Amino acid sequence: MKNEEIPIQPIIVSNIVEEVKQPILDKTNITPENKNKSETKISALSLSSIKAKKELEAKQLIHTKHDGELPTETFSETNMLLLWNKFAARLADQNKRLMATYMLMSKPTLNCPIITIELPNESTKIEFEAGNNELLGYLRGKLHNHDITIEVIVNETVETKYAFTPDDKYEKLKSINPTMELLRKVFDLDV
Repeated sequence: MKNEEIPIQPIIVSNIVEEVKQPILDKTNITPENKNKSETKISALSLSSIKAKKELEAKQLIHTKHDGELPTETFSETNMLLLWNKFAARLADQNKRLMATYMLMSKPTLNCPIITIELPNESTKIEFEAGNNELLGYLRGKLHNHDITIEVIVNETVETKYAFTPDDKYEKLKSINPTMELLRKVFDLDV
């Protein structure tokens, strides 16, 4: 492109007139030899775009691990429980207490490589499954086993009965410590 004089054109930006230099392009002089190779665009339907796409896919395959290359070491239930509780504590520290509570509701069991946890209802199961990807990645990485899966079983009998009334609270305390009844009778206490 020849060095041509660049005309000055006014541009109005919020009622202020500024002078900006804009080059005039001579479109008759542009040939494929004059174009920069980085400016060349490839049509999405051309053969060269298909070739470029295949090259990109080949590069990505080099960097990804295949299923046969992922570690599948054995691990003990003790190690799994230790990491499970550690991750729950980390979630609690990150103010993700709901997921941490779901993790600690019941003790998970191991049937290698499936980790089974019982939750009290279907909605809890759905919420747990929605948030367990981070947990699954953590366990797979720390235990060096990428076959690990988490199975959630809904057991509605696991649901804890909470004591709300004074009678319920007394019965709960009495089930923990039967001598509460003796204490109530000796001091003639009301419930």
